[in-house]
Amino acid sequence: MKEGLLSFREKVAYGMGDAGCNMIGGAIMLFLNYFYTDIFGLAPALVGILLLSVRVIDAIIDPVMGAIADRTTSRWGRFRPYLLWVALPYVLFSVLMFTTPDWSYHSKVIYAFVTYFLMSVTYTAINIPYCSLGGVITADPHERVACQSYRFVMVGIATLILSSTLLPMADFFGGGDKALGYQLSMGVMALIALGMFLFCFAFVRERIQPAVPSTHALKADLRDVWKNDQWVRILLLTFCNVCPGFIRMAATMYYVTWVMEKSTSFASMFISLGVIGMMIGSALAKPLTDKFCKLKVFFWANISLTLFSFGFYFLDPHATSLILVAYFLLNILHQLPSPLHWSLMADVDDYGEWKTGKRVTGISFSGNIFFIKFGLAVAGAMVGFLLSAYGYSAAAAQQSERAINGILLLFTLIPAAGYLITACVVRLLKVDRDTMRRIQDDLATRRRHYRELADLQQTKPQRLTQTNKE
Repeated sequence: MKEGLLSFREKVAYGMGDAGCNMIGGAIMLFLNYFYTDIFGLAPALVGILLLSVRVIDAIIDPVMGAIADRTTSRWGRFRPYLLWVALPYVLFSVLMFTTPDWSYHSKVIYAFVTYFLMSVTYTAINIPYCSLGGVITADPHERVACQSYRFVMVGIATLILSSTLLPMADFFGGGDKALGYQLSMGVMALIALGMFLFCFAFVRERIQPAVPSTHALKADLRDVWKNDQWVRILLLTFCNVCPGFIRMAATMYYVTWVMEKSTSFASMFISLGVIGMMIGSALAKPLTDKFCKLKVFFWANISLTLFSFGFYFLDPHATSLILVAYFLLNILHQLPSPLHWSLMADVDDYGEWKTGKRVTGISFSGNIFFIKFGLAVAGAMVGFLLSAYGYSAAAAQQSERAINGILLLFTLIPAAGYLITACVVRLLKVDRDTMRRIQDDLATRRRHYRELADLQQTKPQRLTQTNKE
């Protein structure tokens, strides 16, 4: 096999890791806001506070976890073992997060904060090493895009399983008790996620070692990573890229239920159709970037998303067939940049090693993971705050016209503005195709020289010993 190329099994196995994360993360994006307001019974504004407050703690936890992963030494590598060590706690806390205790309102608020915090900490402990793993299994830029494409196809499959079965399972397991239904359904999803993590651990390998291993203090690593100007810019891109989609996803259940006035079974089908569109978008990333620079593809995809989301606002929500087609196409466009985004993170990590002489993959990816979670929190909080501001009431038999308009804005125009901002931020990056070719060649030379120097240092004592004996 050509150097840098990955087998089909390893690409699928790598994708399984994020598929496992997404069995839980997809439930958070698609259903957590709705669960907290309409099932658990929290006020929408309080949900916004909950989602934002934990991110303050993540600002400390994420870089620490990245530094720990960078310094981990095991027979399985630096990042891979966390898929084994943290999988069980993560899925357990995720089930507890979707559990509704029969307590007083104030006790339930505390329970929600604690379980969401524990889920978030374990998510950090498994997801930062997993995402860092994508930067060290191959150095080939095209294989990185291919690997990320496989990853997001697998994520699409996981999300399709989640979106098509969670709501029907909740109805089946819970009957009239929706809280019990959500708890048991998430238990099933957690078991599936656990199997996916273990599959990823079993069949993925780490191949890239830094030319100079990270042995400095965390403070020194943080100082060095900030010297990478492209890392700072991709953090901004990460935040801007995730917010529009998360806002629309968090608003989807409200849009289907109150704007389209459809049933739970229709909502399951609607979301699943969008997931199929996302899988197609993931698959298109590789052929497009084989032909065009990934930065150009990223830019024009977001310009198209801006126009598409803006136009969605003017569609009649009761023209069901038209809405379904538009939503399907919108999700193809939405997912197209995702594999490119993660491939760019690995490219920026290479750029940092090329510029500063140090590779701090864990720290680099931890920053991106923090901004993803921060974007998720901001998106969820915005949905909660705006629903509250527009007078949404989960107990109402019919929402006011003002509340309906607020939901519509969250589903269309607000994401449109986010996509436009993202397109502008893409223009700040300079890790284009030609630049990355030059960087990869330089880094390959450096690593070869470092290995030769290390071999020479190992053989010197042996030669001296042999000379002394003679």
